[in-house]
Parts: sequence; C-alpha cells; structure tokens
Amino acid sequence: MTAHESRRVVILGGGLTGISAAVHLEAPWALFERDERLGGHARTDVTRGFHFDKTGHWLHLRDPYTKRLMAELLPDGWVTVERKARIFSHEALTRFPFQANLHGLPAEVVKECLVGFVEAWEKRGSHTPPTNFEEFIHQTMGRGIARHFMVPYNHKLWGVHPREITAEWCTRFVPVPKLEDVVAGAVGANPPEMGYNVSFIYPREGGIETMTRALTARMAGGEVHLRSSPEAIDWRARELSVGGERVPYRALIATIPMPELVRLLVDPPREVAEAGEKLRCTAVRYLNVATRSAPRADFHWIYVPEEKYPFYRVGIYTNAVPSMAPAGHGSLYVELSERGPMPRLEDLLPDTARALAAAGAINSPDDVLFAELKEIPYAYVVFDHHYYAAVSTITAWLEAHHILPRGRYGAWTYNAMEDCILAGRDAALNLGGELAA
Repeated sequence: MTAHESRRVVILGGGLTGISAAVHLEAPWALFERDERLGGHARTDVTRGFHFDKTGHWLHLRDPYTKRLMAELLPDGWVTVERKARIFSHEALTRFPFQANLHGLPAEVVKECLVGFVEAWEKRGSHTPPTNFEEFIHQTMGRGIARHFMVPYNHKLWGVHPREITAEWCTRFVPVPKLEDVVAGAVGANPPEMGYNVSFIYPREGGIETMTRALTARMAGGEVHLRSSPEAIDWRARELSVGGERVPYRALIATIPMPELVRLLVDPPREVAEAGEKLRCTAVRYLNVATRSAPRADFHWIYVPEEKYPFYRVGIYTNAVPSMAPAGHGSLYVELSERGPMPRLEDLLPDTARALAAAGAINSPDDVLFAELKEIPYAYVVFDHHYYAAVSTITAWLEAHHILPRGRYGAWTYNAMEDCILAGRDAALNLGGELAA
C-alpha cells in the first residue's frame, strides 16, 4: 500500500451525504456509486419536457452554513416559496397542520377533536411517558385528532401502525399546538403557519438536481466510480471489494442503507449482524403525473388520511415553480399507500385520477396526460421498539473500526436534505483531524 492509498478515504454512496463528504474532504478520496449518475434521491427526471423529482424535495434551511452554501452554489438561482400545505379529509381542504386548523370540517368532527384536545391538555404532565407514537398522539392531541387524522395518516405513511413506532423520533417533525392555537383554528381565527417547513427554497429551473449538480461541481481531489456496487468490506484489513478489485482505505464513510452495509461486512460480530436484521424500512411507490392543463388548486402539497383514497400525499411541483412543466401544464407527484405486490399502472391510474380530481389536485380525471409508476425501496426508516438499541450497537462497532455511517440511510434515521449535507461535511471535517494526527 502506498502512502497515498493509506490516507485515502472511501465513500460508499453518491447521494447528498456522499457528495458533501467528497466536497469537504481534504484527504484523497474515492467514491463508489451503483447508479449511472450521482445525486441519490436528490435527482430530477425529465419526460417530454415535464420535470419530476423523486417525490417532494423542497429545501428547508435552518443552518447558517447551508444558507451560505446554497447562495454560493446557485447565485440568483433560487425561488423562495411560502408554504401552502393542506389536509384533504371529509371532502374538505383545511390548512396544515390538522391539529391546529379544524375549521371547515364537519361540525361533529370539529367538536370531537376540540373536546379531545381539551381533555388531553387538562391531563398534560400527569401521564407516564408514552411508550409508542400512538400513545404520544393521544396524550398530546386527544382522541378526536388521533382518530380523524394522526393515526390513519401515519399508518398510511409508515406502512405500520403508529403503536409499532416509538415516540422519541417525532419531536422535531410533529408540531404540537397550544390550546389557544387549536381553539383559534377551530373557529377560523387561524394561527400562524406551524411546523419546521413554513417556507422553502427551490431552484428556478431544472428541479432539485440543479442544486445537486452545482454541489457535485465542487468535488475535487478524488475519484468517482459510477455503476460500482461494493461486494464486501474486510474491516480487519480495511479493504473494500468492488468490481473484482480490493481497494484499501484509511477510513470509510458509508452513506448506503445501514442494513446493506452490515451485510457487506466480512464476518462481523454476531450482535452486529443480528442488530442489522432488526432494522426496518418502508418502501414508497409513487406516480409522476403530467396534466394537460395547469391545476386550479393553489396548494403545494396535501396530506390525505382517509383509507378510501389510494394516496397519502400529493404535491404539485408547478404551483411552486411553473418551469417544472411546459407552459400551461402541470407536474405532480402522488405518494401511494399500496405496499403489496407491484400493481400495473393501467390498473392503478383510473381510480387514482378520479381521487386526484376529488381532492382538487387535478382539474378532472381526463386531465392526466401521462403518468409513470416509480418506487423508492428505502424511503422511511421505521422507528420501532428495536430501533435505538440496534442502531446504537451497529454504529458504535462501525465507528470503532474506522467506518462512519452517515446520512439518512447510512445513519438509519429521518432527516432532510440539509441534514445530509451537514452530515457529509461533519464526517469529512472529523476525518480531517484524525488523518492529520
């Protein structure tokens, strides 16, 4: 092994975390990506002039560093959008989040949700800590909001019942309103927008991959290997087997899904292998939908809790950035609830088009110009009751052996694009100190 090779960092996976790690590494690196281009989920496909991301990839920024970075990557290349998110239930469109915007729902539903929230509010602080997400919902929001939105929607989203999910994960992503906010939202005196994503930025042209390509252009000091899938990781020898070759590394930044990473390890400890088998993830099937006319609806996306509809979320790209479709047309993503055998598009589309029209997302079922059925095998990590112990066991062992699992799927977590960029940067900076020592 040459001195140059001994200092090389190997990066597995060319999504945002892997790209960011390569951008920020000062040591030599080699990145291996199994697909034909970099970007991971932050990519945009184009069909007949219509642009489609891999479902909604709106960029929400909180960190000063990423704000500066995005401004540098695309000077004057961003639009800032004030979120218009809605709930579609009981044949009504209400504001997001459901729990603070009950006005517009049937009176009996509003009453049940409001009474349940007041009951939960009066008992706050007297409960034992919730043991699962369903208990968290009931303790913080009450039985009505649980029944009419939170439980059915999250069941559709995660593919498992909320009682199978722990309560710890949801602090950042599930807004819990105050009593006055719920009352105001119930009578139509709408409170301010709530949640972590009240506004977002997005490239003016080309979809989210415009940002990804700009970030990729900053990569230097290493090698990119596309269409390259690793076959094994010899953690004792610090060697990666890929394409029939053995690639030595000083350290490895792993952004591929953690279960896949564990399966690549050569003879890992039994407790690590067993922990890897306990990790669960939900796949997402979705439709790219092109429409003949621009949708009359003004929302950017809607949440759909009711089981009678075949999707749980629908987004309209062109309501945020009209350039996502040819002039006068619409471009949408439709996240489907179905997780059984892969359906045929021709069987799925008629009912879905009628449901989209009922929700106001498209102007009529006949307005669909074309649709594409897609799947993301790894989409939502399931935070079940094995999650924290399993991830902790795996992460501690990997890091003790110079393997850093990072990013949404490398670290096996739930986060946003900004978090992935920061994770890659932080891994590179941490390794920079170690390699210089």
